[in-house]
Amino acid sequence: MRNGPVLPVLLALSIALNLYLLATRGAPPPEPPPPIPDAAPAGTTADAAPPAATPDAAPPPASAKDGWRSFRAPVEHSIARTFAPLGDDGPALAAVYARLFVWDLDMQRDVLKGDEVEVVWRPTADANYDIAVARYRSGKLGRTLEAFKYHRPGDDWPSWWRADGTEVPHRLKDSPLEKYEQITSLLKDRPTHAGMDFKTPVGTPVHAPRDGRVTQTNWNRTYNGNGIELKLEDGLIAKFLHLDETKVKPGDRVKKGQVIGTTGNTGRSTAPHLHYQLERGSTIVDPLDYHGTTRRRLPEDAMPAFRAEVERLETLADE
Repeated sequence: MRNGPVLPVLLALSIALNLYLLATRGAPPPEPPPPIPDAAPAGTTADAAPPAATPDAAPPPASAKDGWRSFRAPVEHSIARTFAPLGDDGPALAAVYARLFVWDLDMQRDVLKGDEVEVVWRPTADANYDIAVARYRSGKLGRTLEAFKYHRPGDDWPSWWRADGTEVPHRLKDSPLEKYEQITSLLKDRPTHAGMDFKTPVGTPVHAPRDGRVTQTNWNRTYNGNGIELKLEDGLIAKFLHLDETKVKPGDRVKKGQVIGTTGNTGRSTAPHLHYQLERGSTIVDPLDYHGTTRRRLPEDAMPAFRAEVERLETLADE
């Protein structure tokens, strides 16, 4: 009598199961759950839409082979402002660019609205800037200045040349250095800087530009580093700062062309170079005016290779 109600219950369950199976037979399987989205990058949300392009934003500089980039723009105010679209690279690149043309144009007073700059450039490993091609269309001169980087056979470093084979930078007559990589500061482009800076490796021989007498050495070394001061025969004072080694002492007489020391990176200096400063009394004298300058020209037998290099560099400017 105890098992009496069990059979009716089992029969009812069986009937309910069969009815369920009949109702679900042929129905499509349930959809799988949606996939879990990948984690969003830091600083974003997983469902954030990509930012819309800004219609008025200037495109980035064009890329070229070996990291070269090209930039061209009309001058609206100053050279520095013209390079402003390049962001953090702009100010320093503008200075390097302007230094190429300071020999032919005052890059502050002679810059006119409507002039045009063009440059093929790239950053260097030493946080500087390398320029392969530079042009400046000058309204004041009524012509376009240009500079092409080229390594002249026999030189230790490349320089910049016009298309006709004339070197763009001037060179001092009776210079304190026979060899240097580049002039990196002039009184014309840094009026608050009292001297002329030559970029050159540590240990480059420094020559006396005139006959004279050593008046002092290694004074104010915190700023000047190792230094030499000469009183030249015409009364001018010549200073050579940030030296690695001095080869003379106060009271020594020196002859024009004599090696008096070697270049270095001592004192308040951020890279190996020679600071060359001229003074007459309390007046700073521009070495370009005192020495006079000359411009080299490529020999005729070097011109075919130079023209081929100019053609190659032109392709970078066109990219």
